[in-house]
Amino acid sequence: MAPEPEEPSPAAGATVDAPDRNLALELVRVTEVAALASARWVGHGDKESADQAAVDAMRLLLDTVSMDGIVVIGEGEKDEAPMLYNGERIGNGSAPEVDIAVDPLEGTSLTAKGFPSALSVIALAERGAMFDPGPCFYMQKMAASDELAHLLDLDRPLPETLGLIAKEKGTDVRDVTVVMLDRPRHEKATREIREAGARIRFISDGDVSAALLAVTERSPVDLLWGIGGTPEGVITAAAVKCIGGQLVGRLWPRDEDERRAALDAGYDLEEQLDRDRLVTGHDAFFAATGVTDGDVLQGVRYSSSGATTESLVMRSRSGTVRRVKAEHDRSKLRELSGER
Repeated sequence: MAPEPEEPSPAAGATVDAPDRNLALELVRVTEVAALASARWVGHGDKESADQAAVDAMRLLLDTVSMDGIVVIGEGEKDEAPMLYNGERIGNGSAPEVDIAVDPLEGTSLTAKGFPSALSVIALAERGAMFDPGPCFYMQKMAASDELAHLLDLDRPLPETLGLIAKEKGTDVRDVTVVMLDRPRHEKATREIREAGARIRFISDGDVSAALLAVTERSPVDLLWGIGGTPEGVITAAAVKCIGGQLVGRLWPRDEDERRAALDAGYDLEEQLDRDRLVTGHDAFFAATGVTDGDVLQGVRYSSSGATTESLVMRSRSGTVRRVKAEHDRSKLRELSGER
């Protein structure tokens, strides 16, 4: 693989607040250890224990990373989440100052049931770069690769967009595939997609993994559509800034109380938020490690000597995308996952 391009040097006397090294190469150690810890719970039917194992392992290693980080997208507010809560400071306190979004185990139910595509995920950007969704827990989203990015518009009827995608690809609409969460709130869209003639790949959870699949060139999926979590939307935006493609989202209040709270806080509920609105700046980092096998990453696999992991490591500033396969020693795994 070609070496990562050198970063441009700052002008003499200039103040540089952005990270001057590829922090994703350090963050992948964090997602690896979280994946290894949670993978021991695959198929055990206990999503809470799987998630807690990932959180504990991720939090332990984050303090070894040279940064002054604030969790912007985390496990919730402090009273509900003893670790990796929104507002928590992590890292060893040294420069650079950064925002962090974490999902120690994206797909807790997938892990508990032994289903595909569970990931451990972390994203990072300059301080103040990450969008704060405020009281809105859900967001309507569309994501696609670079060649289809100009067609993403949440105001256009979905069947019309599917027709434009087919035209852009030079295919019939029956060859267009949409990936979406299998949720009752998507019943109307499901009917529209089927009536238009396009295909659907339903997923039970894990729309970060699904978005990565949708933005990848020559993927079996053309479009991610649906209403999913805003935290996952911000994390995905960081990934898309690195890997390419586009994500467009709009805040989706669950009820009138949430809608009123968002309006009172000054949010524009009609605004279409693209990747550069959700994560501003030019230096975003993303790392993800597979917990269970999926379309994007291989999951944790055990052997007599230890385990193997596969990860994606990306930086937007350089456009570098690495796929990292690692072997982990069994004796060290005991310390991380409590294996006996």
